[in-house]
Amino acid sequence: MQITLIAIGKTDSSELSKLIAIYEKRLKHYVKFQFLVIPDIKNSKNLSEVLQKEKEGELILKQIQPADTLAILDDKGKQFTSVEFSQFLQKKMNSGLKNLVLVIGGPYGFSEALYQRSTEKISLSKMTFSHQMVRLFLVEQLYRSFTILRNEPYHHQ
Repeated sequence: MQITLIAIGKTDSSELSKLIAIYEKRLKHYVKFQFLVIPDIKNSKNLSEVLQKEKEGELILKQIQPADTLAILDDKGKQFTSVEFSQFLQKKMNSGLKNLVLVIGGPYGFSEALYQRSTEKISLSKMTFSHQMVRLFLVEQLYRSFTILRNEPYHHQ
């Protein structure tokens, strides 16, 4: 299985970028992993929230193949413990899934087209995090999940 993470906009913080890169490198020992950053929409200040979500959604959907399973990170999504998330990933791998696509949306969330295309909604917390921090949290949780599945000592219960 491959995991593709798609996010809108570049990370402004070099410190966050370095931390994300550390977990990306670690994660690649367990699974094929790709991190795609879609550039911010130009002149977004002139767009309504709905129009901005639609434009971002179109760019995201161009990156997704028909056979891909799409999971969006949404505040109304299912919450997991780290162990439950590792079990979720294991089920996806066991099903023969070729590519799991995880998407972190823009500041206003997702277009209706992305909600329709997604088969999974995942929430990292009831709290709100910056979209830049979510990248780090998600990549770290992916790494943690694979160490759990391999019974490695990174995760402590």
